[in-house]
Amino acid sequence: MPVNTILGLFAKSPITPLQEHITKVHETCELLVPFFAATAEQDWDKAETIRQQISQCEKDADILKREIRLKLPRGIFMPVDRTDLLDLLTQQDKIANRAKDIAGRMIGRKLQLPAEIANDFTTYLKRCIDATALAKKAINELDELIETGFKGREVDLVENMINELDCIEDDTDAMQIVLRQKLLSIENNYNPIDVMFLYKILEWVGGLADQAETVGARLELMLARN
Repeated sequence: MPVNTILGLFAKSPITPLQEHITKVHETCELLVPFFAATAEQDWDKAETIRQQISQCEKDADILKREIRLKLPRGIFMPVDRTDLLDLLTQQDKIANRAKDIAGRMIGRKLQLPAEIANDFTTYLKRCIDATALAKKAINELDELIETGFKGREVDLVENMINELDCIEDDTDAMQIVLRQKLLSIENNYNPIDVMFLYKILEWVGGLADQAETVGARLELMLARN
């Protein structure tokens, strides 16, 4: 996004750029679905093209992050604590970084998920991305929260989203355990170093949901302070 556009957004609300950032973060994560589909087909050219898209999305998120940090107003009235907003931004950014790391590691070793766990993994990945989608939805409610003075039905709505984020994270923890057990049962059939990296990929994909839950936790803290 052009810098002037970002500055224009700040003129309207300090919240809008934060929402733009989480939108870009979620977009980064969504690209992992077609990326893993390409690796499953061993279409490494297509996988590399999508990895570059993931990398570009992460860079775009970084540009937004830097602009927010530089331009977020100081010393004037803010509807929410500046430190809270910057902390939310940091937690959001970690999600995009993790998505980029996952794609880079898969391409770097031309890793392919064993066919025995591929379907379960896709379900697991999509559930983790459900978490980033919900984090985005919750952050997009910040304007309404501020307009209502962090009171009433809007607070209930966001608290329900945060609770749902916790449930999704619980789901992904359980799914990761099952996947690790399945991988353990077949690991002797595969290159041991690849298997080691596959365990790491399972952990990192779960990290998307973990980090989305952290975004929800920071938002919950903001609710408590207001």
